[in-house]
Amino acid sequence: MGDVIIRESVIKDPALAPEGHRKIDWVAQYSPVLNTISKSKLADGTLQGRKIAMTIHLEAKTAYLALLLAGAGADLTVAGSNPLSTQDDVCAALVERGVRVFATYDPTEDEFERYLHQTLETGPELIIDDGAELVGRMIDHHPELVDNVVGASEETTTGILKLKAMLEEGVLPFPVLAANDARMKHLFDNRYGTGHSSLVALLSNTNLFISGKAVVVMGYGWVGRGLAKYADGMGARVIVCEPDPVKLLEAYAEGYEVMNSTQAAEIGDVFLTGTGNLRVLGRTHFERMKDGVLLANAGHYDHEFDLAALREMAVTSREVRSNVTEYKLPDGRKLHVLARGRLVNIAAGDGHPVEIMDLTFAVQALAVHYLAKNATSISPGLYNIPAEIDELIARTKLATLGVEPERLTAEQVAYQRSWREGGRDKEGAES
Repeated sequence: MGDVIIRESVIKDPALAPEGHRKIDWVAQYSPVLNTISKSKLADGTLQGRKIAMTIHLEAKTAYLALLLAGAGADLTVAGSNPLSTQDDVCAALVERGVRVFATYDPTEDEFERYLHQTLETGPELIIDDGAELVGRMIDHHPELVDNVVGASEETTTGILKLKAMLEEGVLPFPVLAANDARMKHLFDNRYGTGHSSLVALLSNTNLFISGKAVVVMGYGWVGRGLAKYADGMGARVIVCEPDPVKLLEAYAEGYEVMNSTQAAEIGDVFLTGTGNLRVLGRTHFERMKDGVLLANAGHYDHEFDLAALREMAVTSREVRSNVTEYKLPDGRKLHVLARGRLVNIAAGDGHPVEIMDLTFAVQALAVHYLAKNATSISPGLYNIPAEIDELIARTKLATLGVEPERLTAEQVAYQRSWREGGRDKEGAES
């Protein structure tokens, strides 16, 4: 059936809502941090009546964040940030619960663009962005709406890179908080969330054994660290390729093999990209790869490997399993691409574990709350998340685990703040 327009929304099928509700309710059960801050912070009236536009991978965890913001009084509009990560049953459930949605699974390029523009045309005051998809289009195509925006927060490394470029060009017109750079986001989401969920998606979609296989990790940022950690933990031989010599040496010190990607292309059984850059695997690599290799992307866009070159090289292509495309080369070798090169963990799976996104979306919820209260006093630019937000989230999560962090004594605090050499007390201990 065609897309259905309901309550200013565009979704695939409202009849799918019951399964979407079940998914969202499951997330709610395992989101103690979001549940706590929704009562202690979001319920203070700051978001009442504020127009918020959000584009993040539209599945149950994102939907739960949307519902908490709407429950705090926000007028919310949601779009998907990737054509293959949107879940139609979740979209239907959101609309049934009163949230405006413009999203369907696997739309055409024109439809995907239209959904993002429809989201912006609601005239948001606050933006929760992924890959700077909304902010970039706002600046380029909707300059008349820019003055409505008091601030935005950004979810991804890719989006931060774009925002830095905007800042350098002098075209960023409002303050943006780098949610991706918050310690409670990138130290957990980028590393543990991506590592866990990408390997789960790879294995569940291929039904193959990873122990003993050579897994080539392209990039050794926080995402690459997670991919390497989880592949290593499952018994793989991990090879890291990275242009930054310091990061590459760090990978070596962690015990991984390190080498140039053209050399690794001849060795790898599995290739995982997570660089935030484009064409890190291309024709030169494909020409060297072994028969039967798997290629999976954990980066934001589907251009981390050069699919256009692979299609040109291939004599045939076919779907050999759900979410697995086989490209047969003239010499008979077969290369397998997962999820059409999209983010494997979310385009071919359910994404990060709920407990990880509980932390990430707590960052986003508190970021938009902070902007709603303070953005008028902040100049346009790109800013770190306030340290107190990170600490609040960490302490809240620890409290749900029944853990109280150590507390420094007044003497210890004074010692840390002094440059003078400490003395010793009568028993000989340092004072």
